[in-house]
Amino acid sequence: MMRGGDRLKPVPPLIEIPAAKRRLSGSPTNSSPDMKDFFVSIFNIFKVLAKILGTLWTIVFNLLFFGGIALLAVTLFRSTETVIPLDSILKLTLSGTIVEQQQDAAPIDGYLSEFLGFSDQPRETLLQDVLDVLDQAADDDSIVALVLDLESFDGAGLNQLQEIGAALTRFRQSGKQVIAAEDYYTQSQYYLAAHADTVLLNPMGGVNLSGFSVYRFYFQELLDKLNIRFHVFQVGDYKSATEPLTRSSMSPEDRSQSRAWLTDLWAQYLDDVADQRDLQPEAITAYINRIPDNLREVGGDLARLALDSGLVDRLSHRHETSSYLATLTDSTTDGSPRMVSFTTYLKTVDPSYRGAAEEQPEIALIVAQGAIMPGRSSTGTIGADTITSLLQQARTTPAVKGVVLRIDSGGGSAFASEMIRQELLQLKQAGKPVVVSMGSMAASGAYWLAADADEIWAAPSTITGSIGIFMALPTFDESLARLGIRRDGIGTTNLSGGLDLSRPLAPEIKEAIELTLENGYRKFRSIVAEGRGMTEETVEGLAQGKVYSGIAARDIGLVDQLGDLDQAIKAAAAKAGLGNYAVTTLTEPLSLREQLFRRIGSESRAAALQSPLLTGLTGLIRDIEPAAEQLLLFNDPNGLNAHCMLQLFPSPGIIPSAIR
Repeated sequence: MMRGGDRLKPVPPLIEIPAAKRRLSGSPTNSSPDMKDFFVSIFNIFKVLAKILGTLWTIVFNLLFFGGIALLAVTLFRSTETVIPLDSILKLTLSGTIVEQQQDAAPIDGYLSEFLGFSDQPRETLLQDVLDVLDQAADDDSIVALVLDLESFDGAGLNQLQEIGAALTRFRQSGKQVIAAEDYYTQSQYYLAAHADTVLLNPMGGVNLSGFSVYRFYFQELLDKLNIRFHVFQVGDYKSATEPLTRSSMSPEDRSQSRAWLTDLWAQYLDDVADQRDLQPEAITAYINRIPDNLREVGGDLARLALDSGLVDRLSHRHETSSYLATLTDSTTDGSPRMVSFTTYLKTVDPSYRGAAEEQPEIALIVAQGAIMPGRSSTGTIGADTITSLLQQARTTPAVKGVVLRIDSGGGSAFASEMIRQELLQLKQAGKPVVVSMGSMAASGAYWLAADADEIWAAPSTITGSIGIFMALPTFDESLARLGIRRDGIGTTNLSGGLDLSRPLAPEIKEAIELTLENGYRKFRSIVAEGRGMTEETVEGLAQGKVYSGIAARDIGLVDQLGDLDQAIKAAAAKAGLGNYAVTTLTEPLSLREQLFRRIGSESRAAALQSPLLTGLTGLIRDIEPAAEQLLLFNDPNGLNAHCMLQLFPSPGIIPSAIR
């Protein structure tokens, strides 16, 4: 840009450099056609290669696409019976995490897996599939033994491990052996391995037991440095959902309550493993707490320490394990043991809770897993519109005489929770009993919608309670001011622009939020009091955001019975006065397009996490993700959220990532 007084200077004439000087300086001359032809040739070669690669990609894509469609069509219209050879060993491969409701698996899954080369190991394993396979195999004469394949098993809630452990015990009681053979055992893997008749460990491996813990990221100092102010409103001294936004460390109240339920769950783990391995719980505790001294005694050999401590039965290399398994059944032609995979055997199993061929009374089973949100359900969320639609279907179907709602959730939107609760009340008014079965967690908003059930069942290790409510609202005016950005204007009322996040929160807005929040908490407390037959004063003593294990919740009256899903279903049938009945799982069907995209999305995530570049970051991401995700899911229409931050995704440490 020219300034005053500036003058355009004349451009000096171009000076031609003699050819001799150009050659000396290395500049090309007009007498270099060979170099030009060379570059043209290279360019043409790349053009040809690009065309060839493009054509090949088109051919491959079309072959995969149309071949997949053809395979899908052939498979859908051809029924083949899976035959299990006699004297087979069932290989129970648990992959990914154990879930109550499979998000990524769908009917198209198997076809894409076989034809397109996707991994034949789903990222999730349905709990009920595992239980069905174990119970059928126990009575199947074709199966002579079972080997646990836990290498790809990432973990589960303690209650889910307990249910699988009980099924393994039933399998053993049929007179068939269970063998666990791994190179290395994580804490969750070892819980299941302990239920085997024989536990084998690679001499280069070990057993990693460390106990349960709660460690979270706290962002207050970061927010202060960014001049982001979070306005947090909550009712409940023990409601810890917003602590990561307002503190740099765990509060004394949260530390106290977390110690209580963690100690309860860890005692269950120790007792279960000690009972299966014929050990004392104190011996397992000493194995962990004295690890340096213990390793010193065995020269740092983890496998020898596990053997000497009674955690495993013997050390075995892979070829030795294969030879041992071959002695349990007739070998194949190559000398390896005759195995049948979990996925193959599952094809022979009639799924539980899928109704009956003949007409008879039904108990409807509805599974609600994830954060509770308004709208339709999506991966990892409980959509209020979806669940209420399924409940309406159960209410208007004459054959359905009762409903079991299986909940695995840390809560979410108070508005969405109330929508679901109202539909449950409609079911009760229609004369159909409602029984709630709690999974790994049914806390805060999940307890809100469960409180009015005719009966509540929980596992001993269920996390529940957290009766409290909160709202968190950020403002960025100080951050913007630091960058030299101001926002100003006028409005017609005191509330105009009051929720503009680029401006300070108006005093009137603060007071309105506080009053709304207090009203929401009173509603929550009243719902629990009425549903559980308590006084509000009694509920107040149990509330304030306190978290309980299933055992503690049963003792204080928040839960009626301890037991699994099957027991809850029997309780619902008894309340409905049913003798013979079928159980039908009500779900929202997925379109073929949704199944395809869900599968592709799942495999893309799996491939990304297997990248060497990202492998070292997955632990950190797994810790940060739940907190960030839950903040993004706080979208209650009124801004009121009833949520327990001890959620959501199982980890190798046996319980959700926030609870490792």
